[in-house]
Amino acid sequence: MRTAIFITIRMDSSRLPNKTARPILGKPVLEHIVNRAKLAKNFTDVIVCTTERKVDDEVCQLAEKAGASVFRGSLEDKLARWNGAAEQYGIDYIVTFDGDDLFCEPELLDMGAVQISKGDYDFIEAPEGLICGAFTYAFTAKALKKVCEIKASEDTEMMWTYFKDSGLFRCGVLENVDPVFFSTDYRLTLDYPEDYEMFNKVFTRFRCVNNDIPLRDIVAYFVEHPEIPKINIGRQKEFLENQKRRTKLVLKDGIGEGNK
Repeated sequence: MRTAIFITIRMDSSRLPNKTARPILGKPVLEHIVNRAKLAKNFTDVIVCTTERKVDDEVCQLAEKAGASVFRGSLEDKLARWNGAAEQYGIDYIVTFDGDDLFCEPELLDMGAVQISKGDYDFIEAPEGLICGAFTYAFTAKALKKVCEIKASEDTEMMWTYFKDSGLFRCGVLENVDPVFFSTDYRLTLDYPEDYEMFNKVFTRFRCVNNDIPLRDIVAYFVEHPEIPKINIGRQKEFLENQKRRTKLVLKDGIGEGNK
């Protein structure tokens, strides 16, 4: 059985241009992301999933330099891109790692890999109240393939709805998570200039050139220095509203809960 971390990322961003290659302690963001993913132990592969566009050639170069595998696919259809990667590399279980989440926690990634491989669920999401950016999703390649067969849209950026709201899959949440990883006061994802400022301060404080500082230590730092997470938490409401606005479930006729 092969279990992979899928890092989903592309070069351009309207809110924070060229964020994938932006430097932090002399290394591009993508290199920090790959280094973080490689700290997890329960995986056979770390695969950067990007698009076929010319602008994302640099993503592939950065990913390969950092020691990750690469798959290129659709721009808008994230589900199809992931399915192509799973098929090409023979993956059975997937844990996602957004290319925005520099401090996604390896401990939680490992837990996601173990829990999805037990066979109780097709899809696992972060529990409510988990720090934004600490963990996203885990799912089986079999469920991913099924989702790609039933969807009737190529706009699948908000992909979770196809698993949770179609009524066709066994869905659960990541279990047995340490309370230290829960907070709505911290935002650990890179979308806005304020996020970039916050990440730079944390990286500089810990001198973590390899992005290997446990999230537990980062949380402790935030508790002692609450001014640091306040730099970007004001963007969280806008971030969540944008996600809600973009979420839609469009299924083929006669499947699951119907078209929404």
